[in-house]
Formats: sequence, structure tokens, C-alpha cells
Amino acid sequence: MSGLWSEPQTAEPVANVRHLLSTTPWTRQHVERLVERAEWLRQLPRRQRLQRLPGRVLATLFYEPSTRTRLSFEAAAIKLGGQVVGAENALENSSAKKGEALADVFRIVGVYADAIVIRHNETHALVEAARFSPVPVINAGDGTGEHPTQALLDVYTLIREFGQVDGLHVCVMGDLKYGRTVHSLLQLLASFRGIRVTLLHPPSLGLPRPLYLQLQAAGLRMETGHSLASVLPHVDVVYQTRVQRERIVDPAEAAGATAYRIGPQELTWLPAHARILHPLPRVDELDPAVDEDPRAAYFRQAENGLYLRMAILDDLLGGDEG
Repeated sequence: MSGLWSEPQTAEPVANVRHLLSTTPWTRQHVERLVERAEWLRQLPRRQRLQRLPGRVLATLFYEPSTRTRLSFEAAAIKLGGQVVGAENALENSSAKKGEALADVFRIVGVYADAIVIRHNETHALVEAARFSPVPVINAGDGTGEHPTQALLDVYTLIREFGQVDGLHVCVMGDLKYGRTVHSLLQLLASFRGIRVTLLHPPSLGLPRPLYLQLQAAGLRMETGHSLASVLPHVDVVYQTRVQRERIVDPAEAAGATAYRIGPQELTWLPAHARILHPLPRVDELDPAVDEDPRAAYFRQAENGLYLRMAILDDLLGGDEG
């Protein structure tokens, strides 16, 4: 998968280190190869999986809260035979509280570990700082920017649920302004054929204009829906997201958000073959009564994240298939 990962651009920082910072450079072929690796690792006997990354150390640095992303990366490393060191709530419990520059964090942690998984509170902060890391940096979410590994596992889930991604009609619903998972996912979907996206959101929580124009230029077919009742009967996938209230400055931005939720009534509008995805955690936008419906794929989606992240670590840290 050479050429896929982002690489440092100047002579002073560390050269020839692959990072996963964005979904922008990913192509359909790259995604499919990673999915194949995830499926291969999924079927590999436990004893053989433990031989994939012996002696490797993964550092996890989380400046914002996380459950699924952090634990799935840590579990992925352990299941491949690696070890984990890390800092949870790193914004308060690390030298970041003293004002240490992120580039210096990468320089130091890169001496201790073979790869760094980081969630950061500042949008786009990782791109510049990662150039100074001597080991691969994996973006586990940067402010309101991106969450590339979530998007990769989302596409992996679509492939497992439908057998393909081409031709799907995807409704992306909820907070599209601050929802970084949506930003990364739509960039990936642009590399597949015949994708139709319906955006369904409160008026003030639509996609950032620059991203919308970027996706439009990439050829992604997008339209804005007006109501759940008019959209849900015609979709293959609902990608539901929560309102990112921790990022909203003006409460008025969330006005009308309660209209964008899925419960028993909304299920009656959804086709029998459709699937509901959600990056989780959920709040009140996804009724627990939906959980038992076979169209609810979000718990399977979270499980898929373990194997997809195993594939990322296996590829970045040099494991060969076969």
C-alpha cells in the first residue's frame, strides 16, 4: 500500500514515515485492500495472530474522551502480539497541561513506541506536528476535522452488510457540521461508483461549506432531504450521528435536532433491506428500542472496528499476509 499514507514534506522533520491522518488520499483500491487484510486477520487462528507484531509497542494518547476507539486500538495491538502504553485524558494528565508542543510529544513518544494513536482536541493540529514523529501517527479524531479510522470501519461494515458499496443510497443524518466521522466517511464514499447521499440535518448543522464544495468537485452526488418520512423509505443506509453538544457554542445551533432521531415509528418507514449505522456513543437520537431490529448494524459496526484497526496496525508496522 505504498504511497497511501501521508508523508513528511520537509527535510528538517523525520522523513520516510507513513502516517494515517486523513481519508483524503485513500482510493477505492486502497480501502478494499485494507478490508481484505481485516477479513484475513479475522479468520486467522488466534495463535497465528499473536505472532503478527511481537515486541511492537503502541502508544495511545487521548486528549479527548474515548471508549470504542481507544480500547479497540489497544485490543487490536494486544491481539496481534503487541503491547500498549498510553495516556488517557492527556489534555489534563500529561505535559500538554504544561504547554508542551505536540511536535515535541511525538518526538518523545516516538522513542518509546513503534506507532502512536492520538485523539486531539484541536482541528488539523496533527498534520503539522506528525512530520516530526519518528514513528507512524494514526489520527483517532482531531477536533471537528476528521476521524479516518472510523470512516474506514464504516465502509468495512457496508461491505460486510451489503457485499459492496457501489450504488448505495446513504442518508447521513444529524450533526454534519461538527461530526468528524461524517467528514471522513463522505470523502471515502466519493471514491466509489454510483453513490447517492442525502443530507438530513438541522438547518444550522449542515456540512462545512469548504468540505461540501470539495466533495462536489470529487463527484459525490449529494442532495438535502426535508424530512425523515420523505427520505427513509428510499435509502439503503442511514448513518445516524449525535449532536456534538460539547462543540456547540451557541445553543441555537441545535434547535430542531430532536426531529432527527430514529425510533419505532421511523423504523416503519425504512426498507426491509436497509441498515442503520451509528459511530456511537448515542444519546437520544437513536432509541434503544431499535437495537433488536436486524437492520440495526451499529453494534456489528463497532465489532468490525476491532478487525479494521488490527489491519491498520498490521499494515503500518510491517506485517505480511500469508
